[in-house]
Amino acid sequence: MNIQIFGTRKCFDTKKAERYFKERGVKYQFIDLKEKGLSKGEYQSVRQAVGGRDALLCTDCRDQDTLLLIKYTAEEDKDEKILENQQVLKTPIVRNGKMATVGYQPEIWKGWE
Repeated sequence: MNIQIFGTRKCFDTKKAERYFKERGVKYQFIDLKEKGLSKGEYQSVRQAVGGRDALLCTDCRDQDTLLLIKYTAEEDKDEKILENQQVLKTPIVRNGKMATVGYQPEIWKGWE
């Protein structure tokens, strides 16, 4: 397994995801979205794995203005806006190769072991 956890240090669900893998002795790489963020390729891979961009967006995030801006952006420019404003992504984003989940999903991660 090659687990990557994308999230923020203050996110409760990200901390729970880290604890989940730590308790099972699974090595993972943590990427802080505030420092580094998803690359365009990583974003496309995760988007495809979770079923589209809507599954990636956090509808109750603090930055509602940016969410509205993305909502009313032209379809072909939405992904670029999301990459510029990654604070609107639901966390944690957990990747295992081509598979990925958004949010705290231990029932899916069990199948990865």
